[in-house]
Amino acid sequence: MRVINFKDAATFFDELADFGSTVEAVDDVRTTVSKVLAEIREQGDAAVARYTLQFDKARVAAADLRVAPAELQAAVQALAAGDRAAIREAIRCVRHFHRLTLPKRWQGRNPHGARVGERFYPIRRVGLYIPGGNVPLVSTVVMTAVLAKLAGCQEIAVCTPPAADGSIAPAMLAALSLSGVDEVYRVGGVQAIGAMAYGTASLPPVDKIFGPGNAYVIEAKRQVFGTVGVDLLPGPSEVLIYADSGANPLHVAADLLAQAEHGSGKERVFLVARGRRFIAEVEHAMMQLLPACSHAAKIRTILEKGALAIVVRSEAQAVKVINFLAPEHLELQVEAARIEPLTQSITTAGAILQGYATPTVLGDFTAGPSHTLPTQRGGRFCSGLQLTDFMRRSSTVRYDGQSAAKAAKVVAAFARLEHLDAHGRSLSIRLED
Repeated sequence: MRVINFKDAATFFDELADFGSTVEAVDDVRTTVSKVLAEIREQGDAAVARYTLQFDKARVAAADLRVAPAELQAAVQALAAGDRAAIREAIRCVRHFHRLTLPKRWQGRNPHGARVGERFYPIRRVGLYIPGGNVPLVSTVVMTAVLAKLAGCQEIAVCTPPAADGSIAPAMLAALSLSGVDEVYRVGGVQAIGAMAYGTASLPPVDKIFGPGNAYVIEAKRQVFGTVGVDLLPGPSEVLIYADSGANPLHVAADLLAQAEHGSGKERVFLVARGRRFIAEVEHAMMQLLPACSHAAKIRTILEKGALAIVVRSEAQAVKVINFLAPEHLELQVEAARIEPLTQSITTAGAILQGYATPTVLGDFTAGPSHTLPTQRGGRFCSGLQLTDFMRRSSTVRYDGQSAAKAAKVVAAFARLEHLDAHGRSLSIRLED
């Protein structure tokens, strides 16, 4: 793990930005994605089948693209009882959290006396992309599908890449069924994003696409935006841990290793602490824990290339680093008395895990908030996935003669300032009547 000292200088923050940036699409990724999307748009199912064979080594005919409902139900029955209970518990926690965020329509009077308000509607048809390459992300099913169902989306289409034999991990299918999803397609990668955006004979187009993915999937979402909506453009997973002297180095080490094991090779892990001695203790603990990890080789690569420890002299310096990096996951492993003051100072983190007993994995799997979060400093301008992302809002405005008369001077002034006399006339003609 590379170790640097905090410096309150532009060059220091430039260095941090360069270290954490991996989302820029290189030319070959952009070109490949553009080519695949164009062929999906023109050739539909034929191009989907061709690229599924090329990229996933799976031969899937158009007639077999959609998973049969019986296969989804069988997956639930085949799942161990304990695993079924765990998925249901995660669904319960996620639903509980997001039910509290359901927006409510409202109406009121503006200063002119006109009636104004807002109404909220579920997006009619949404597409969820669930990665299944390095590991089947069963938890991502819960963190997206549950929100779509709770929002009231009429149609939920899920795409996930098949194995070489055309199958999908039974646990993934079971989680989809338990979440209330019955429209599932065995297609992944750029071809899945293209099929959901443009539609094929077998897969009707959606209105908005959700879900994480590799660099090609994220670039595909970027390119289809406008044809459809997209949620976020999240890159590889990242965590920043700020630990005080009361934190257990073994626990900090375990949390860093957990976020490093996702498998893309581009994950980022940050440790912010007040002294090099604590950082050395964490490094020693990681070496103790690493041999027992099933993804040890991949984790070691991240520790060598994507891990950074920053030595700060004060909490204020730590806050500067955190707010600049805008980490996807932020762990505040600090004493209880400092949790709330610190949290009040942090304005850019995707998710804030508070206290010694709250590892990121709780947020990843079951706590309630969605684990789909902004990465690569995206937290400076956007938030993690939430229920309202599956909804759209319309504002309502209703004037009568009396309230319109009160607005007349404002309308006339803006019409004159913007040289739009027809605009002004559209109100004044009513008032003359």
